Amino acid sequence: MSKRAYNFNPGPAALPLEVLQKAQETFVDYNGIGMSLTEISHRSKEYEALNRETQELMLELLGLSSGYQVLFLGGGASMQFSMIPLNFLKPGKVGSYLVTGSFSEKAYQDAKIVGEAVIAASNKETSWRSLPKAGDIRIDPNSAYVHMTTNNTIEGSQWSDIPETGNIPLIGDMTSGILSRPIDAHKFAMIYAGAQKNLGPAGVTVAVIRDDLLQEEPKHVPVMLRYTTHAKNQSLYNTPPVHSIYVVNLMLKWVKENGGVEAMEKQNVAKTKLLYDVIDASGGFYTGNIAPDSRSIMNVTFRLPSEELEKAFVKESEKNNFVGLAGHRSVGGIRASAYNAVPYEACAALAEFMVDFQKRNG
Repeated sequence: MSKRAYNFNPGPAALPLEVLQKAQETFVDYNGIGMSLTEISHRSKEYEALNRETQELMLELLGLSSGYQVLFLGGGASMQFSMIPLNFLKPGKVGSYLVTGSFSEKAYQDAKIVGEAVIAASNKETSWRSLPKAGDIRIDPNSAYVHMTTNNTIEGSQWSDIPETGNIPLIGDMTSGILSRPIDAHKFAMIYAGAQKNLGPAGVTVAVIRDDLLQEEPKHVPVMLRYTTHAKNQSLYNTPPVHSIYVVNLMLKWVKENGGVEAMEKQNVAKTKLLYDVIDASGGFYTGNIAPDSRSIMNVTFRLPSEELEKAFVKESEKNNFVGLAGHRSVGGIRASAYNAVPYEACAALAEFMVDFQKRNG
């Protein structure tokens, strides 16, 4: 087997080798049934058991024992930007948004198409550098919900404290941070995440929704866009992406077998500290995009003194077996996405490369 790349892709992202190998072993013949998971019926007892087990594992790792349903949906996290207001933003109510990066801004813009949406707090004027403090958040008491993105993938920021919203349901886009650190999931009425960063491959989105949000079926919304449709049918209303959900199942088991979410956080903090320490000790050669109190343990973003040096950095990194370090096309710079499955050794190698690159180009 050829040497595996140091995969810092922002998503689709790194998966653990043992998960990939297990998926490979069972690809042609799943549990001795003579068929691949890509061939079997989603109505079969084998898939129904897998579906149920994956939902249970998700709740367990989030620390939720009851009162929530786990849905497997299509369309990526971006589809939820529309589905959330379609399902929950009733006439006469407003959707309140914490706009702290590109994806939360997209969610806000989609909500404005559906109904009335307002910004409860934003750090856009400071180039997303530092997340709003609790005192900066102004939640309209007439809000149907409050929406936040807990980790900003493009910008490289992460909420350390979850805002208090009282009786107003809190909805969290956790696509690039889910299961990377312990959170009090009970604070959220809904959590959602595209799988392709911390949960598995692209093709499925996980939504965890509190039961009270599913009591009323929105008749004005097309059937496939109703959360109630998928909840009533255990995510089997239409054909789900069976193999993608299987890999999510393997990923959840991997997290559990490797110490759970607490162990993930410990490893993630140690990994990204290697990179932040190089940035902070570089004398300005590397400049972090985000204030230290808002830094993400998933996406490390920084700049070099010039775009020419940034292009040289990426080009050299690729020759040294690093993949995915170019910043998002909308902002440029450098981004290292160190999700749960990115090993400590990859971050140590990148830190060493960064120090060497500065010595030769500083």
